[in-house]
Amino acid sequence: MPKSKIAMIGAGWWGVEVYVPALLENPNVDFVAVNRRNQGALDEILAKYDIAHGYTDHREMLRNEELDAVVITSPHTLHFEHARDALEAGCHVLIDKPMTTSAKDARALVKLAREKGREIVIPYGWNYKDFATTASELIADGRIGEIRHVTCQMATFTFDLFGGDGLSEAADHMFQPNKSTWADPDKAGGYGWGQLSHALGLLFRLVDLEPSEVYALETKSAANVDLLDAAILTFANGAKASLSGSALVPKHCSYQLDIRVFGSEGMLLIDMERSRMELRRFDEDDVVLDLAPNAGEYMAVEPIHRLAEVCQGTAKTIEANGVVGMRAIEVLDAMYRSFRSGKSEAV
Repeated sequence: MPKSKIAMIGAGWWGVEVYVPALLENPNVDFVAVNRRNQGALDEILAKYDIAHGYTDHREMLRNEELDAVVITSPHTLHFEHARDALEAGCHVLIDKPMTTSAKDARALVKLAREKGREIVIPYGWNYKDFATTASELIADGRIGEIRHVTCQMATFTFDLFGGDGLSEAADHMFQPNKSTWADPDKAGGYGWGQLSHALGLLFRLVDLEPSEVYALETKSAANVDLLDAAILTFANGAKASLSGSALVPKHCSYQLDIRVFGSEGMLLIDMERSRMELRRFDEDDVVLDLAPNAGEYMAVEPIHRLAEVCQGTAKTIEANGVVGMRAIEVLDAMYRSFRSGKSEAV
């Protein structure tokens, strides 16, 4: 089978640090081209990684290259434009989170992908864990009964990033996180778009429920973006979820991601910090996985491998597809509107 021809639009900090090496190392991928608007930065990338073609105009790249897929790692507010253009060109797309910065745009991309017969992959790394798949299957099989309530908590050591000071852990990287992407309220900066989106991606991997309404409160950073998030999410079936996001974890500690799903017959817990997956039923027919201490580590590279499988026609599933991404964006869109209005907002 020939290698899949894949290109990248944006080639920002995370894309260059993580996805470029993953694309180059995948034996089924021919990483043929990269786009970045800044010529100097583009030249650095081409030289370091020996990539054949570079473009400052992503549309020119899409016209000139015969591509199977495109990886999009541009600033948040450009994701829709870049993904739309790639889908229109007949490419599968991997869109770095957040998928878009409005529910309208996310729905439009899902619709366009269906029309074009293409797939959307979102790199919510925790979705690609085997035990996350097991958890999703147990819930889908009805092992906890009808879903009644969810708690979803995420916290990370990113107070500097959302405070406008950059990310200390990236000090020795080729490029630095663009401060405006993370800490500019006019460019979808803030903890919700930048981090809580991960938790929502996993949540909608676990539960096949449509969001309907969000009431939310925020505490802002010195950069005037949300640093702390608290929200109540109502699903279309009437179930409720409490959502919590915090950037105030000390740097020497681990990330936290904990989701608990309560149903009419039991509950399921998935905890990435402590590497736990437990299903507890009222009849005591429990399922508790024996996981390695590092089983909850974030899977940054696996989404790239899944994209390659999509191109090759060998992907059995997409753990974070366009619908999962869209539902996360629907919640975030309503959450930010609720921050501003002080009222519950419909999805």
